[in-house]
Amino acid sequence: MKQNSLMLLGKKELKWIQNELPPLAHDEVLVKTIAGAISIGAELPQYLETDITERQPVYPKETGYENYGEIIEVGKGVAKLKKGDRVIASFGHKDFGVIPEYKALPVPRDIHYTNALLTILSCDAAKGVMKLNPGKEDKVLVTGMGTMGILTVYFLREYMNVKHIDVVEPNATRGHLAEKIGASDVFPNTSECPKDFYDYGLECSGNNAAFHCLQISLLPEAGLCILSDGNKDIFELQPEFYEKELRILGSSDGWNYRKHSLWYFENVKSRGSVLNQLFELTIGKEELIRCFEDLGEGRMNPLKVLVKY
Repeated sequence: MKQNSLMLLGKKELKWIQNELPPLAHDEVLVKTIAGAISIGAELPQYLETDITERQPVYPKETGYENYGEIIEVGKGVAKLKKGDRVIASFGHKDFGVIPEYKALPVPRDIHYTNALLTILSCDAAKGVMKLNPGKEDKVLVTGMGTMGILTVYFLREYMNVKHIDVVEPNATRGHLAEKIGASDVFPNTSECPKDFYDYGLECSGNNAAFHCLQISLLPEAGLCILSDGNKDIFELQPEFYEKELRILGSSDGWNYRKHSLWYFENVKSRGSVLNQLFELTIGKEELIRCFEDLGEGRMNPLKVLVKY
């Protein structure tokens, strides 16, 4: 069977590459992609070669990491999954993927793929929140209402039951979505945030000005978690960091994707989630290269792109 993969061959140089899929190992499953996504904050800097965490990129490079699909074949040793099951996986912009059984997250049939595709990033956001472990009565400030910021607010409200969550977001549409999922106040500018007020802060914007704002707005000895990729601005510690003796935590990847998915799917099902509104643009897989071109030239700026196969 042939597999088509979208590869990055150089700066702004994408190409579909066709490969022959190898036979399945005993513990592997073959997944046919139904839908995928572009995570703009992570993928666009790689496409534009502006990712400050990768000064000398090596090509060719695989693209994407979120897939929703159907299992069409299983290895002889696969025990829990079967043909026809729907799963979330992470093999990128490809029409077929071969992955070990343990890396496939089963998705109930009544969960729409737009919500299912957010499972991975939701778990990544959850890990940072749980590291801080805010209480219900604590005041929390989140900067940046991109996909990670929205999912952070969602987890703070739905899982941690935090009552007071403020956000910093200049885009009115994104701020309104944050309010829908539980944000108390939305500040369009960092200058509007109160000083010495919050018990915890989470940085999801990738912007040094927002990082500065958090340090000013937090109470002494408060905790701050960086959830953004760190691929845009270089973050700088301000005098407030030392004066207040703040704690800064980093967080990468999820805490436990399988366990988190069980909570996430039940919550989305029962709460009638508005999270699928994160997908502000829908394209077919044949439009992926053109979409990256438009994103790179600034002709569009959606929160997240849904890709149908």
